[in-house]
Amino acid sequence: MIKLTMQHFKLILKHLSILCLLLISFSCQQHNSQDRDHLVFRYNEHANITSLDPAFAKDQRNIWAVHQLYNGLVEMDADLNVIPAIATSWKVSDDGQTYVFTLRDDVQFHKHKLFGKDSTRTVTAYDFEYSFGRILDDKLASSGRWIFKSVDRFKAIDASTFEITLKQPFPAFLSLLTMKYCSVVPKEIVEYYGNDFRANPIGTGPFKFKVWEENTKLVLRKHQNYFEKDTTGAQLPYLEAVAITFLPDKQSEFLQFIQGNIDFLNSLDPSYQDEILNASGQLRNTYTSKVNMITGPYLNTEYLGIYIGDSTNVSSHHLLRKAMNYSFDRVKMITYLRSGIGTPAIHGFIPKGLPGFDNIKGFEYEPELAKSLVKQYTQETGNASPKVAITTNGQYLNFCEYIQRELEKIGIKASVNVIPASTIRELRSKGELPIFRASWIADYPDAENYLSLFYSKNFTPNGPNYTRFKNIQFDEWYETALRETDAAVRAKIYTKMDSLLISEAPLIPLYYDQVVRFTQKNVHGLGINPQNLLELKRVKKAK
Repeated sequence: MIKLTMQHFKLILKHLSILCLLLISFSCQQHNSQDRDHLVFRYNEHANITSLDPAFAKDQRNIWAVHQLYNGLVEMDADLNVIPAIATSWKVSDDGQTYVFTLRDDVQFHKHKLFGKDSTRTVTAYDFEYSFGRILDDKLASSGRWIFKSVDRFKAIDASTFEITLKQPFPAFLSLLTMKYCSVVPKEIVEYYGNDFRANPIGTGPFKFKVWEENTKLVLRKHQNYFEKDTTGAQLPYLEAVAITFLPDKQSEFLQFIQGNIDFLNSLDPSYQDEILNASGQLRNTYTSKVNMITGPYLNTEYLGIYIGDSTNVSSHHLLRKAMNYSFDRVKMITYLRSGIGTPAIHGFIPKGLPGFDNIKGFEYEPELAKSLVKQYTQETGNASPKVAITTNGQYLNFCEYIQRELEKIGIKASVNVIPASTIRELRSKGELPIFRASWIADYPDAENYLSLFYSKNFTPNGPNYTRFKNIQFDEWYETALRETDAAVRAKIYTKMDSLLISEAPLIPLYYDQVVRFTQKNVHGLGINPQNLLELKRVKKAK
């Protein structure tokens, strides 16, 4: 028998007291965490966000985070209309070259000690003059400076009036200003942090920066003085915080979503496609009570680009380019490889929803025509066994393997090389990939954005013309469209340019994409838009 002294009893009571306090504390923390869980929106990024500075908002992962932190003069609504943001209104001169914006007087930057006594200050037109000038600074090397290539000058007329003058009319210019590059930033904060502004952002957006552990987590908190309100006059945003994790594996992300640890999945990935969707592209019965699925048009065309800048490249031959386009069934490809999510690209390069899309006759499945084109190629060149190489990343391997099999049926030997997406971008810019898998997501909703990929003055590395396509007629139409202020006339020019692309076939259109979003049942107000921009200021989560 163990004999307990009074000292032992006191020690035991002390430990029991501490244990009880810990249990009570843990219980309260767990309760508080669960009670406030509906105020935090959680999502995952597969790759690290590289910068929270809008000057480098190039990739979707950066754009989404930056969108929560900053505002510009104008923004895009879900129907692709340009609407006011910090600017309340604007006027455009009769010649279409001068834009005069009137600014709100109630927009405040997120709090920071450098602002002095009030820890914040009101945005003025002089802040936009600084912010735009910063994008053009060679020392900054912003990826967004191309936005201002049509701009002659800009200046603050006074604190509430900002003027931009173009070199020539550019009808899509207002749409360009909705891009995150055109966000307003405070000079004193940017200059205080220098290059470290990327990790110490101060903007005007619905959420403000809290903490960022790169490759681990990013947390944003509600901006209490945000200027926008909902239709009832209630303060936006509704959420208290946004929490972003960085799991690189998409299967792990899916499991976290199914377990309820994240609120939202963006896009459809082959790793979980068949698990969550049936063959007709609908949610499986297992998930209908647990998950919401939202789909809508996406200004994104998926394609294979063909480098035609090197005549020794077998795949650059016009007959083979057309043969490859006729060789596979795009409808079948979308049905079986995408569960019906997306629209087969049997028209042009311009996606549906943009002026210029006009259901032009593109490439459909015509295997006998494809075979005859290959036969004609062999007769003209003497090459009886044409070989091509397709380069892709792992995410699109199934598409490329399907096309590989179909090409062999018409007499073209094809190999598929799988390399990281970053390497594809590098080699594509150097013209070292004969055929490469690519996509083009609209920077702004105008067909010019798509057609610029084939304008000869945009040859890579100075622009996005990765195929090195050059056609005098195409270039003339492109330049005419830039000067045309009549939207209907401009759309007709775009359609002619798209038809010419199909005729010359410097690419193999695959499909026009769809935005696909999966959310937890308690998420409301997320919505969807053709640019797949993550808009969180009106999102609510039920308890």
